[in-house]
Amino acid sequence: MTFKEEKPWFQWYPEGIPKEIDIPEVPLFELLRETAKKYPDMVAYVFFGRGVTFKELDDASDRFATALSKMGVKKGDKVALFLPNCPQFAIAYYGALKAGAIVTPMNPLYKPREVNFQLKDSGAETIVALDLLYPVVEQAKRDTALKNIIITSIADYLPPIKRVLGKLLGKVKTLKVPKGPGIYYLTDLLKEYPPEPPKVEVNPKEDIAVLQYTGGTTGLPKGAMLTHYNLVANALQTKAWIPDFEEGKEVVIGVLPWFHIYGQTVVMNLGTAAAAKVIVFPRFDVEEVMKAIQKYKATLFPAVATIYNAINIHPKVKEYDLSSLRAGISGAGPLPVAIQKTFEELTGAKICEGYGLTEASPVTHCNPLKGKRKVGSIGIPVPNTDAAIADLEKDEFLPPGEVGELVVKGPQVMKGYWNRPEETKNVFMTINGETWLRTGDIAKADEEGFFYIIDRKKDLIKYKGYSVYPREVEEVLYEHPAIKECAVVGVPDPEAGETIKAFVALKEEYKGKVTEKDIIEWAKERMAPYKYPRIIEFRDELPKTIVGKVLRRVLREEELKKAKSA
Repeated sequence: MTFKEEKPWFQWYPEGIPKEIDIPEVPLFELLRETAKKYPDMVAYVFFGRGVTFKELDDASDRFATALSKMGVKKGDKVALFLPNCPQFAIAYYGALKAGAIVTPMNPLYKPREVNFQLKDSGAETIVALDLLYPVVEQAKRDTALKNIIITSIADYLPPIKRVLGKLLGKVKTLKVPKGPGIYYLTDLLKEYPPEPPKVEVNPKEDIAVLQYTGGTTGLPKGAMLTHYNLVANALQTKAWIPDFEEGKEVVIGVLPWFHIYGQTVVMNLGTAAAAKVIVFPRFDVEEVMKAIQKYKATLFPAVATIYNAINIHPKVKEYDLSSLRAGISGAGPLPVAIQKTFEELTGAKICEGYGLTEASPVTHCNPLKGKRKVGSIGIPVPNTDAAIADLEKDEFLPPGEVGELVVKGPQVMKGYWNRPEETKNVFMTINGETWLRTGDIAKADEEGFFYIIDRKKDLIKYKGYSVYPREVEEVLYEHPAIKECAVVGVPDPEAGETIKAFVALKEEYKGKVTEKDIIEWAKERMAPYKYPRIIEFRDELPKTIVGKVLRRVLREEELKKAKSA
């Protein structure tokens, strides 16, 4: 096996976290039904001050399932969600599943070309879209199977006073979409249809609940087929990881986007499974988030490094009481040590860096919130999950300390990619008769079972034959007091093969006072001669995904274009 001791990480499980949890073979929407029965009047979501109870959420999703069924949506049909975080996202999500449909969420920032690709690739015949995004759908629907367009507005779930005043003052933007054949309004459907969803037989381990498209880091995006069982498992694994998480008593900051699998699992589905109150944000506004933490006494704050950093550097951070926070879970990219330390000092909460990927629903690893944790590590496998380091060339495991590819297995691992048999075959490997998911991440594990991501396979820089891991260089750069954000990429170089370039966003107070040369000299003193960046480019902002993950890929593509045109 990979370790001298079988699964050494179990010794670091805090009291109250089992090595294995029972995962019921039930449809994902059953989590909502159960919580609505136990806590009908408890608030599930707070949206701009308006509360939506679990009973209301369950009832509305039942009505939506009935409406879909009457429209002819059958088991296995695809329903696309083109929405920001809002109660309607959850209503449509759980409602579509109750109708036997498969949900395929879309980034609300998508342009018509991207929407068209996902509609075509998934074969979606129904889309639930924000009114403001209707023009994009209108342009994107050509040559697709789309039959039903269901429209909703942010204003639909605002408190009545905010809705009226917001519209009068023009603060709440809406777009009047004319009704016509195949165009419906969600509010009308919820009034018109009773809460009598069709009786659909669901095989949780086989039937797909969500077709979650990966970001398409290489080539076109791929739809990861996540079953009901995959998603139930990961919501319950995440719940089990927080030992003092009290059902019905937690308040979660819901700023991570739900169209992304990270927000879907650790905010929306976890909130449903644990009867937590989720404060819902359609977009990240740093001061509004700090106000909400103080007002609602939030306890859990799942986020990404850039969100924690935005709070750290906000000039008014000391004006808010953030002490109710007990825990943060950081994922979707590395958590620089300096950001973690500052946030913990400001709030008293513990942020634990974790790890996941779309193909695993997504959570596979996390540092314990109590007891031993290792800063800079992604932690240890969560219950029911196994992990190992595999050789980059051969199908065999490596011992602790050696660098290879992180591979995982567990109940949260997808069935495969939608309509991509060859890519499905390539992403799985078999060792000693067991099937493992290749993550594409270069990693190592120590003797105690803690795992460390070195970098993405695809991001590795080869400088004069040396392997340079961008993340390691970024960690050092983040220690510089002037640097707000940074990203390191390899750029083509005729002599070195690739040279190391850092894109740097400075903190406001340092702009014009720190030069490129200053950063290079500073880095040179702190790392091996082949690792420090040779080129620095200052930017006001770095390109990011909607969840705040810096897009090295975009920066690398810019450099490749420059090299080709030179």
